[in-house]
Amino acid sequence: MTRNVHSTVEVRLSEEVADALAEGRAVVTLESNVITHGLRYPDNAATAHRVEEAVRSGGAVPATVAVDHGVIRVGMSAADIERFASTPGIPKVSARDLPVALARGGMGALTVASSLIAADLAGIAFFASAGIGGVHRGAETSMDISSDLVQFTRSRVAVVCAGAKKILDLGLTMEYLETHSVPVVSYRSDDFPAFYCVSSGLASPCRVDDDMVIARAVENHWALGNHSSFLITTPVDAEEAVDDAEVDQAIDEAMSAARRDGVRGNAITKYLMRAVDAATQGRSSRANMAVLISTARTGGRLAAAHARHLAEVGSPATAGASSPAPVPAAAGTAHALPGLGR
Repeated sequence: MTRNVHSTVEVRLSEEVADALAEGRAVVTLESNVITHGLRYPDNAATAHRVEEAVRSGGAVPATVAVDHGVIRVGMSAADIERFASTPGIPKVSARDLPVALARGGMGALTVASSLIAADLAGIAFFASAGIGGVHRGAETSMDISSDLVQFTRSRVAVVCAGAKKILDLGLTMEYLETHSVPVVSYRSDDFPAFYCVSSGLASPCRVDDDMVIARAVENHWALGNHSSFLITTPVDAEEAVDDAEVDQAIDEAMSAARRDGVRGNAITKYLMRAVDAATQGRSSRANMAVLISTARTGGRLAAAHARHLAEVGSPATAGASSPAPVPAAAGTAHALPGLGR
């Protein structure tokens, strides 16, 4: 299925994703940045397949999103994943980069922010990610704030994640979300998690244990006229987590070293993450893998609950709900749509 957004942007849905959406079944968007940045081939491909399988085990259809030959691809085949995983030098594409990446007609790995745009355009209500960006430490002078947070204020997508990394200023991150009326709900936990740490030390604004309560709350958020995301956090399993104090000490030491070495801007995140990984002797990397799987599985489960809720109430307020119905086409051809009609 192909959706043309305005006259220049093409959103291409895989047959599986298109069928699931048409039938009202649950779909969960996944970022392709996980494939191209972080792990080497073939481990990156294997990880992507494991994450997709985790979504399926939760009861939903996975839709990994990427820029491919100048179109937004929503739902990647096994061959697509292998191609992205084995191709070196694919650029990371965030929200600000997306227009140029599409215009150039090449390949691009979507981040959290750009994946939310893809999900919203495709009419997919749920997105799962290990962790989100946030307000960086020292942002009062650097103004370093992740575009993830800005995109949360623009995209009507429920985001399932394990919170944000401890290298960020999590207190200010929570303040930003509150200021922009982005709901933050912790699934079966009292705390706001910190990626591979069970707790950030901050209490969650709201704990919800029931899948259907979350499903109704997500839909209520958009039914009330909000055009922002709905953040659902779920902590990593305790046995897979990294010790909070150990991570805090590693970050403090790395921050001092970064200031001494003049590391700043986009380079600081990778610098700090490497320092944490070294200090934990690789345990943070293993915990990262556990977080990827657990958030994908929970995302699938909550998306399935949301789909059941919509089947009961009938009229969704979710992203893309006002999109026109696909035009039937012959087998093996794309479904052409004139626009999203939002």
